[in-house]
Amino acid sequence: MKIRILGGGPAGLYFAGLMKQHDPSHDIRVFERGPRDATWGFGVVFSDRALEFLRGDDEALYQLLTPHMETWQNITIVHNDTHIPIAGNGFTAIGRLEMLKLLYAHVEGLGVSIVFDTEITSLSQPELAGADLVVAANGAFSWVRSENEAKFGTSVDWRPNKFIWYGTSKPFDSLSLTFRDTPHGVFCAHHYRYNPGMSTFLVEVEEQTWKKAGFEQMSPEDTIRHCEQVFAKVLDGHPILSNNSYWRNFPAIWNERWSAGNVVLMGDALRTAHFSIGSGTRLAMEDAVALFKAFKEQPGVPQALARYQEIRQPPMKKIWNAANVSLRWYEHMDEHMKLDPVTFAYNYMTRTGRVDHAEVRKRDPGLAAAYEKLHPELAAAPG
Repeated sequence: MKIRILGGGPAGLYFAGLMKQHDPSHDIRVFERGPRDATWGFGVVFSDRALEFLRGDDEALYQLLTPHMETWQNITIVHNDTHIPIAGNGFTAIGRLEMLKLLYAHVEGLGVSIVFDTEITSLSQPELAGADLVVAANGAFSWVRSENEAKFGTSVDWRPNKFIWYGTSKPFDSLSLTFRDTPHGVFCAHHYRYNPGMSTFLVEVEEQTWKKAGFEQMSPEDTIRHCEQVFAKVLDGHPILSNNSYWRNFPAIWNERWSAGNVVLMGDALRTAHFSIGSGTRLAMEDAVALFKAFKEQPGVPQALARYQEIRQPPMKKIWNAANVSLRWYEHMDEHMKLDPVTFAYNYMTRTGRVDHAEVRKRDPGLAAAYEKLHPELAAAPG
């Protein structure tokens, strides 16, 4: 089968590797618009349980990636100056560029061709001629999807919060969420280390906070300085670092139909999941597994693409719905911060409805007990 993949991110690369490993006769080429050694962003994060899907489907890749990952067992919620560590929430993280380089070597070793510095802008380009399958794994702003929204049944819901993706040289001990009251409103930093000397440091604010702080007129350098001042206690003198960092709004993307003819969507091109649940890369790679399994069951392209949506949509929709509930929680940070620190942390942990009190007790009995002191009626609850 002649397979052409648009986008050299985790989804496209992983699918290419799975297909080539299964049948070396497949003619697979990945087109990546950027150079081999460039990527935007800093680190990517997985829950410890999320990595099990990878181990189950590709033990060799699991063993390749895990030695390069940072791991921790807790998350930390910081309510102004009150730190609340929460157990039972293991995560791993890796630098995005490091992960991509490992994936490049993995799939090229299997015989997949990756063409860098090449941007495909039309399905009629000669590079795609004669392809049995075209995989659009070219991100949230996929031109393949945006030019064919009617065919895919696309909806895009731009959310009001502003966020900016930074890094810092401070290596944090756990995945942490720091919320700080300021005269302009609440600032939130999502931060975690992804190698021994670097961390992701994403800053998020409500729209009115962004406006009150004057970010619209602020230079990139002044924006960094402002955020460094807000989070000075967290950064301990370490700088905030930019990598093409700019303020953005999050697009909640969904497609009713995942394929059109021989073209199929995958990863963020298919749907976006808010970064607060740490599942974007996981979901993209699980898309690759599902599409690969669909082709193992149904060798014909139309049948396999139909099967892909059939088997993948139900579990993915649950996570997508939870991600959308989570992102809306952040749209009311200013209101939530009026809660006492324990109630705030508990409210955060149960925000999507997928974690109830019994689950909080199981993960972190200390947090459950502290919350029960404030809400005695829960002390007698089952679980």
